[in-house]
Amino acid sequence: MQTPNSSAESLEVLQARIRRKLVRQHFMHHIGADLTLIEPGRVEAELLLEKQHQQHTGFAHGGLVATMADLVAGFAAVTLVPEGTGVVTVELKTSYLHPGIGQRLRAVGWVLKAGRRLHFCESEVWCDDKLIAKATATMAVIEPIS
Repeated sequence: MQTPNSSAESLEVLQARIRRKLVRQHFMHHIGADLTLIEPGRVEAELLLEKQHQQHTGFAHGGLVATMADLVAGFAAVTLVPEGTGVVTVELKTSYLHPGIGQRLRAVGWVLKAGRRLHFCESEVWCDDKLIAKATATMAVIEPIS
């Protein structure tokens, strides 16, 4: 996992910056997810599973699981870019290991390598205490729009 360099912002400033970005994360709010941990290069999110999150057999929908994996990988990458800079997903590969049966999803994402243009990330999605999915993601750094 990447760690911040000596000129990096304080943890409190980083967390406030990420929280400001969350205001515009409408889809994340729509599904009921919330970030529970924000550190340089690492983010966690949780979601209480409800009926609208299920597919036809009652498991957590695969799209929801992939969304959670993407969300934490993307925000982990955002923690390592300067204020005003963002990231977008250019690739996401999700492997489903077990069905999501339970009460709560917890996703953990981290940056493997932060580059100038691309950040390479991984994430895991847990349902209660069972690992249900593993993902790799590539995030493109996007410069501020003037």
